[in-house]
Amino acid sequence: MKAFIIERYGKKEIGRIADMPEPVLEEDDVLVDIHAAAVNVLDLKIRSGEFKLILPYRMPAILGHDVAGKVIRVGSHVQRFKPGDAVYARADDLRIGTFAEKIAVKESSLAHKPANLTMEEAASLPLVALTAWQVLVEIAKLERGQKVFIQAGSGGVGAIAIQLAKHLGAFVATTTSTDNIAWVKALGADLVIDYKKQDFESVLQDYDLVLNSQGNNELKNSLRILRRGGHLVSISGPPTPEFAVKQGLAWPLKQVLRLLSSGVRRKAKQLGITYTFLFMRADGAQLQNITSLIESGAMRPIVDRVFPFAATADALAYVATGRTKGKVVIKVR
Repeated sequence: MKAFIIERYGKKEIGRIADMPEPVLEEDDVLVDIHAAAVNVLDLKIRSGEFKLILPYRMPAILGHDVAGKVIRVGSHVQRFKPGDAVYARADDLRIGTFAEKIAVKESSLAHKPANLTMEEAASLPLVALTAWQVLVEIAKLERGQKVFIQAGSGGVGAIAIQLAKHLGAFVATTTSTDNIAWVKALGADLVIDYKKQDFESVLQDYDLVLNSQGNNELKNSLRILRRGGHLVSISGPPTPEFAVKQGLAWPLKQVLRLLSSGVRRKAKQLGITYTFLFMRADGAQLQNITSLIESGAMRPIVDRVFPFAATADALAYVATGRTKGKVVIKVR
């Protein structure tokens, strides 16, 4: 099969399309004929080697985490899917590879595609929608009337998280650039801060939850806007000792992560704030809940551009500019 591969880690590694063996189907796997895949910042970070100590991929490696397509065949233990079903998923860690013609996905990570979406629209959702769900619903248990600050409202995660938070009944504040203010308000944000003109920490106070997706300065300043008892959830780091244990990392790496997060954990404790690092995971049951929200009209995908499979490297380069509105999708079929 054709696949977009990298042959080494590095910031100068671009990647290329090559012939690769078809996936091996395990008894609890579903083999998916890929129609579309989406590009995430995580793909860029894996390509550069940023996660090689936590997620060591064998080279050559096929990039890509999001997939939408149709079932080709299923393993002997699979019960919920059959050949011909339209499905979508976030592929499991260490089993990624959606920039390809086929992929084997665990049944537990797969969901039926929303009936009202195209393959390209569906492919844009899994990673960002599951991230939003795991932050807002699973970890923070966001309640009606609470105040949440979602950074980078025009980004892939931000655009979906705003919609989910509004569906849950929260008051939503976010940041974006001048050109995107009206667009982000249309997604449901109640308060939009132009980060080029104002610092969010000078505007916001007594918030219940922050979804941090930015750098260290934004992380520190987020602590200043939370009420005592509030929750800071970061998807951009630094990782915590709890994450290291969950990943089964070696003792030296656990100590490194403990040191990296010690500052924010100590400050959060002093302020009576809970700090959590989330490295989102594949989850078919949660994705099926998201399917219901999409089909009901409570949420909608945000697709910036669609690239042909032959231009996968260009799609990655576009995401690397940091100027996307929503998600970038690769049309495979």
